[in-house]
Amino acid sequence: MQDQFQRHIDYLRISVTDRCNLRCRYCMPAEGVQWMPHDSILSFEEILRLMRLSTQLGFRRFRITGGEPLVRKDILGFLSEGAQLPGVEDLMLTTNGMLLPEMAFDLKAAGVQRVNISLDTMDPERFHDITRGGDVSRVIQGIFRSLEAGLKPVKINVVVVRGFNTEELPSFLTLAKQYPLHVRFIELMPIGISSEHRTDFVSIKEMKELLGIKDYIPTQEIPGGGPAEYFRPSGFKGSIGFISALSRHFCNTCNRVRLTADGKLRACLHSKHEVDLREALRNGSSDRDVLELLAQAVWRKPAQHHMNDEAWQDKRVMSQIGG
Repeated sequence: MQDQFQRHIDYLRISVTDRCNLRCRYCMPAEGVQWMPHDSILSFEEILRLMRLSTQLGFRRFRITGGEPLVRKDILGFLSEGAQLPGVEDLMLTTNGMLLPEMAFDLKAAGVQRVNISLDTMDPERFHDITRGGDVSRVIQGIFRSLEAGLKPVKINVVVVRGFNTEELPSFLTLAKQYPLHVRFIELMPIGISSEHRTDFVSIKEMKELLGIKDYIPTQEIPGGGPAEYFRPSGFKGSIGFISALSRHFCNTCNRVRLTADGKLRACLHSKHEVDLREALRNGSSDRDVLELLAQAVWRKPAQHHMNDEAWQDKRVMSQIGG
């Protein structure tokens, strides 16, 4: 369906849990966050109902996120049911990759078509420090298991932070050159804990200068409904992409809304304004009533984000709003 600004909205990001098996420094504080009570989280049956209804409004792309979605019990069964819903054309997953070595083939069998893997550093000590205990070798193993399983494309999300991983950008470039992987360099967004690191921001323009590529050849062949601008340099098996949320925002082409783990529909990542679908699902509302709430939320999607306006923001961390 279209919103009031004539954008075609067909992409729903669904957080199935706020829990995570890592404690990344720019995502949550050292003491962690208070997890949502179990009964606050939407059940898989409730999420499947929302997916089924949303296809009636024209939603076709569904990305499953967390927290870390693979830590939720019975996630494979849910994914299998979701992939079989009429109207679901693209079922995707975003993960930190820690559980992919064991689960990549099962995800493919369940109907997941492709994965995005968050990996900001390939240095073992640096990864252990930024994630407060993670093992980067498992993530790298998970990347290649995903390729072996036939998940396609496999995309690597790299949030670029000054003084942390800028010198590693050429290493990620080598990864995309030698393997059919699609590495996306992402500007740090001021959300939750990461808002404390504004001086660490690196623009897409500077990233390109650090990479030193001369022949940025645009490519449109990478599947996905997201905002990345892709390039395939000469001789590369994969590609590189850039997501510029701050220096050149993509709000005029944004095609997505987000469902938080506790059932709030958020039309813009950077807005605290939400529609409570959990209440509608649990108070006996008819399908027609829920559809009306969905349609109203999409119609009221703001023209652009207001990430620098505190009146629009809340203090929840990314794992709590489906990052």
